[in-house]
Amino acid sequence: MSIPSPDEVLPHRPPFLFVDEITELEPGTKAVGTWTLSGDEAFFSGHFPGRPTLPGVLMCEAIAQVGAFALLSDERFAGKLPLFGGLDSARFRRQVGPGDTLELTVEMGRLSARAGKGSGTATVNGELAVSCDLMFVIVDAETAG
Repeated sequence: MSIPSPDEVLPHRPPFLFVDEITELEPGTKAVGTWTLSGDEAFFSGHFPGRPTLPGVLMCEAIAQVGAFALLSDERFAGKLPLFGGLDSARFRRQVGPGDTLELTVEMGRLSARAGKGSGTATVNGELAVSCDLMFVIVDAETAG
């Protein structure tokens, strides 16, 4: 199975698309992707001057985007949009900065036509940077605005 690029599946666009590639996919169940930080991202200039650090909330967003890719790759969710419903148990274990590549993994748990849960991690060179549990609601993409 050929895996489409993130911009073919996700509604996100730069500067808010935080997934470069999906490397593994089980539609509706699991996805693994990567995000390489060039150092040119705007947030590094203010977070923090002299010690650029990827904000933890953006790592969680990147995990959620990989989860959205898994969900939207399932034909049951064509024309839908997953929105954050909650974030639980987020734990930040390592700083991430320019030049690092995050490996983002999400596994879906409970999933219905209207909502779901998943768990995700972001690692750098096999070292855990963040783990979190995601809750999301699923809405029609046309009426999400």
